[in-house]
Amino acid sequence: MSKPLRRGVLAGLAALPLASTWTRSRAQSPDFPDRPLRFIVGFPPGGPNDLLARLIAPGIGERMSRTVVVENKAGANGEIAASFTAKSAPDGGVFMLASNGSTTVAPALGRTLPYDIRTDFIAVAPVGINPMLLVVRPDLQVNTVAELPDLARAHQGKLNGASAGAGGATHLALELFKVMSRLDIVHVPYKGGGPAMADLMASQVDLYFGGLSTALPHVKAGKMRGLGQTGLVRSAAAPNIPTIAESGLPGYEAAISYGVFLPAGAPTALVERLHAAVDGTIRAPDIAKKFVALGADPQFGSPAEFAAYVSNDFAKWARLAKEAGLKAE
Repeated sequence: MSKPLRRGVLAGLAALPLASTWTRSRAQSPDFPDRPLRFIVGFPPGGPNDLLARLIAPGIGERMSRTVVVENKAGANGEIAASFTAKSAPDGGVFMLASNGSTTVAPALGRTLPYDIRTDFIAVAPVGINPMLLVVRPDLQVNTVAELPDLARAHQGKLNGASAGAGGATHLALELFKVMSRLDIVHVPYKGGGPAMADLMASQVDLYFGGLSTALPHVKAGKMRGLGQTGLVRSAAAPNIPTIAESGLPGYEAAISYGVFLPAGAPTALVERLHAAVDGTIRAPDIAKKFVALGADPQFGSPAEFAAYVSNDFAKWARLAKEAGLKAE
């Protein structure tokens, strides 16, 4: 993805399709419906998407003088929720928190979807980013990211990398690393991150890109070795582990990002007000600390900046899919 939105960077990026949609939605000072607002999440209760939404929902409601109700519409990797939101009235009564898995990765891999991220949504505000951690089995003879390519080339086609499933975030992080490093590493898909990490700790596979919050405890316990983070900047949750980008692979970034979206056609006044509520909530010190506890770093940016970020993310994964021959499963 493009440079992270931490502290509202991305200045200078062009406002691509999503931003243009935001700019076109003009109206005369409308207000949000005088009823509970539906905050849509595409995954069951208890997961990262749900936890982040429930963490910020009260603050959003307080700042907009409305009740905000988190509504789980789980299924199809968030695509059911995205489809529901895209088809909802653009009056502010429905908005969603979504990760890039359903907004940019799925369409970039060629999945046929009942919505188009480029035309059916308005990007309102970034929320957070959850980097992954490149981890290796405890007995692999590498201690840094820079040493891994040498080992892989010395054992051409012999190293293998696990993923939590083909086409998911952990798989794409591996493929991006392979393409940028020009390495031949065999992909071994698992049915979930738990089995993948279990086999890594048992030295059945060589490396894995795991969620920071789930992999870090095992690194601290010495059950696997953490080489590098996949964000462009070090996460506050692991300040002593360098990023892959600063460890010999400039520009590498493969993180799970979260943001708030409205249906296309929502008036600019609603976009601006919801953005202010989301942004103000995330900037609250107590909320920021809770984000870090979840393995996510708060992100900030204007609607136009966030739209450019989403557009660049889509383009990046589409390029990778073409170069690596990846398709939606």
